[in-house]
Amino acid sequence: MSDTYTPPQVWTWDRESGGQFASINRPIAGPTHDKDLPVGQHPYQLYSLATPNGVKVTVLFEELLAAGHKGAEYDAWLINIGDGDQFGSGFVDVNPNSKIPALMDRSGDAPVRVFESGAILLHLAETFDAFLGPKERRAEMLSWLFWQMGSAPYLGGGFGHFYAYAPEKWEYPINRFAMEAKRQLDVLNRQLADTRYIAGEDYTIADMAIWAWYGQLVLGRLYSAGEFLDVQSYDHVLRWANEIDARPAVQRGRMVNRAFGEPSSQLRERHDAADFDTRTWDKIGPTDEDNA
Repeated sequence: MSDTYTPPQVWTWDRESGGQFASINRPIAGPTHDKDLPVGQHPYQLYSLATPNGVKVTVLFEELLAAGHKGAEYDAWLINIGDGDQFGSGFVDVNPNSKIPALMDRSGDAPVRVFESGAILLHLAETFDAFLGPKERRAEMLSWLFWQMGSAPYLGGGFGHFYAYAPEKWEYPINRFAMEAKRQLDVLNRQLADTRYIAGEDYTIADMAIWAWYGQLVLGRLYSAGEFLDVQSYDHVLRWANEIDARPAVQRGRMVNRAFGEPSSQLRERHDAADFDTRTWDKIGPTDEDNA
């Protein structure tokens, strides 16, 4: 960094900081506009986008359905964070933190809101008693699930932001967060050297959560940073990432609420299993509403 920044005595928000997401960043909470959320016919209403945090949840839904849990049927509605959908009044009512994903569980007598991706994973896994692993390994599984929730900000908001999205490339933050991203990959690589999955021999929600971030990173899907971080050197993480990536439910989960990439990979809304064959973006294209 060539310039030295002297922080003011009291920080104030007097201008956008620049970068890809500057227009939606602000230091206050609450809605910016009134907009109700749509509600479909299924017990679970998901409002999300296929970022890593969103992918965690849609992968779990698809895995639950593939495992025969018919009660896990869900409607997935697209929340376009670039357009500020997360600041609509209906979304803020479900998630006061204005981040995707957000879930309304309408399976009981009264709707229950669930926000934060890790909380949604745990809520659904406990509801269906699935993908929790054996009870004697529960503490290990939960430790890894919460490890992911605590570590992802260093990868996404830290490394990803300064390496891929910041308006300027600064050496200090890129080096700082690249070091931490590689340390975290080494943590995973050491763990996966001795276990098939992250918490043992059972595939759990901890794998889904970690794979959405670190698995996709080593598979070359995040920030175009594979060569920079030398991801090929983490051989055990790569083995694990590829095994999970081959699961049909994971492949479907990656498509849900996806509004970028190849049109055939984009299922912007999901309301039925048949939508994967009939409603991808290459088949339906933009509607009049999209063009409005």
